[in-house]
Amino acid sequence: MNKHVNKIVILGGGTAGWMTAALLSKTLTKLDITVVESDQIGTIGVGEATIPSLHFFNDMLGIRSTEFVKKTSGSFKLGIQFENWRKQGESYFHGFGGTGLGMWAAGFHEYWKRGVELGISKPFGTYNAEGVAALQNKFAHQDGLNFAYHLDASLYAKMLRQEAQNNGVTRVEGLVDKVHTDTQSGFITALELQDGQKVEADFFIDCSGFKGLLIDETLNTPFVDWSHWLPMDSAIAVQTKLAGDPPPYTRSIAHNAGWQWRIPLQHRMGNGIVYASEYMDDAEAKQMLVSTIEGEPLTEPRVIKFKTGHREKLWNKNCVAIGLAGGFIEPLESTAIHIIQQGIMQLIKYFPTYGINDLEVAQYNDYMNTDYNEIKDFIILHYCQTERDDSEFWRFCKNMTIPESLKNRMDLFKKTGRFVQRKGEIFEDSWLQVMIGQGLVPDQHHPLADEMSKQELQKFLNQVENDALAKAANLPPHSEYLNRYCKA
Repeated sequence: MNKHVNKIVILGGGTAGWMTAALLSKTLTKLDITVVESDQIGTIGVGEATIPSLHFFNDMLGIRSTEFVKKTSGSFKLGIQFENWRKQGESYFHGFGGTGLGMWAAGFHEYWKRGVELGISKPFGTYNAEGVAALQNKFAHQDGLNFAYHLDASLYAKMLRQEAQNNGVTRVEGLVDKVHTDTQSGFITALELQDGQKVEADFFIDCSGFKGLLIDETLNTPFVDWSHWLPMDSAIAVQTKLAGDPPPYTRSIAHNAGWQWRIPLQHRMGNGIVYASEYMDDAEAKQMLVSTIEGEPLTEPRVIKFKTGHREKLWNKNCVAIGLAGGFIEPLESTAIHIIQQGIMQLIKYFPTYGINDLEVAQYNDYMNTDYNEIKDFIILHYCQTERDDSEFWRFCKNMTIPESLKNRMDLFKKTGRFVQRKGEIFEDSWLQVMIGQGLVPDQHHPLADEMSKQELQKFLNQVENDALAKAANLPPHSEYLNRYCKA
C-alpha cells in the first residue's frame, strides 16, 4: 500500500494540529487537508512560553511579530531567570543570544575564565545583553536583540486555524469511534466518527495529545521512557490576574521536589508547579502553588499527569505523531512548540508525495530522535549539576547516573573549557550559560586568552559589559512598548 499521498487527515486541533495544518497548507498547496477535532476535548494549553526559533515558523506564514503578540495577548521573552537551582537563595539568568565576543578557536567563556582566575571577571550573565535588558524590564525590536514570546496558546491555535481555513483546510467536528487499518500493511485507512461519518486519507498526522490515538493505541509504537532521568510526572496550572507590569522573561523557581513557572501575558499571569509525585503528592503541590502565586486566581488549579520521553518512531507506517502524541519533555526550557515546529518542518522536507519511502522515514525519525535527545540532555543538566542536597529529590538528582552523551559533554567542559556541538543544534550559548550558572566552571582556559595582558583583558571585559548596558539603556520599558505597539 504505497501510493501517492494527496489526502491528509490531522487528528486533533490545538497548537500542534493547527500549526501543522497552517504550514502544510501554506507550503504544499495541492494537498487536500482535513482536521478532525472535537470541542468536547480540552487542550493542555500550558506551554505558553517559546524560544526564538518560532520566528522562522511565523515568518513562513507571513505573521508579523507585533501582530502576533497582539492577537495572542502575548508579551516578549528575552530569557529565563532560574532561581534556587544551583543552591537556595541564588539565581542566574539564561538569556537568548550570545554572551560576549569570542574567536573561532576560543569562546568568550575562555577569556571570562581567565578573568575569574585574575579576579577581574564579573558574573557570566553580566556580559549577556538580553539578560541585562530583561532584568531592567526593557524591550524593543532592535537589531541584534534575540527574543521569543509568551503567548496564550489557545489564541494562537485560533489564529492558526483561521490561517489554515483561509488556505482551504477543512475542519470536521467529531469524536473518533474507530480507526480502520489495512489488514495486510497495517496502514491507517480511515477514521470512523461517533456520528457514523468516515474520514478517509492517504496519510495521517496524530495530534491527539497524550492519548496518542493513532501512533500508540492503533499502531502500538513503543515509547522511550526517560522518567529514570527526569522523574517529574505531574504539573498543576492556574491563571491569575497580573499583579504588576509583565516582565520580559519567564521565571523558573526550584522547590524541594521540582520547580514552579511564572509566564506573564498582557492580560494574566500563567502559573504552574512541576513535581515528581514520588517526592510530593498532589495536595502538597497544590498548596505550595496557591500559597506562592501573586494576583487574584482566574481559574481553578488543574492537575496534569505526564511521562517524559518520546515514541521510538515519530513516523510509523503512514502516520506521523506531532506534539504530545509524539513525546513530551517537561517545559523547563520552553521547547514544546519548538518540537512541534521541527516535526512539521521535517515532514515537509521528507513529504511522501510519490509514496512512502523507508529510507526517508528513517531519516525523519533519526532527525527527530536526535533533536529529542539533545533537548533531553540539556534539561537533565539543570537537575544533575546542582549543589542542592536539602531534600530526597535533590539528592537523587545530584547523584543519578546521567546519559553518557551528557557526561562526556560536561566532563570535556570541566576539564578543558572546550565545548563541542553538532551543527544545527538548537541550544548554543544556552549550554554555556546554564553550565556556568549551575556552577560548572572549567578548570582551565584556552591559551589564546593568555595572549592578552591583564590590562588588555580588563579593558576587553569592560567593553563587553558596557556594550550590554548601552544596548539596554536605549530600550524603553517592556510594558510601555507593549502598550504602544502590541496592545491586545
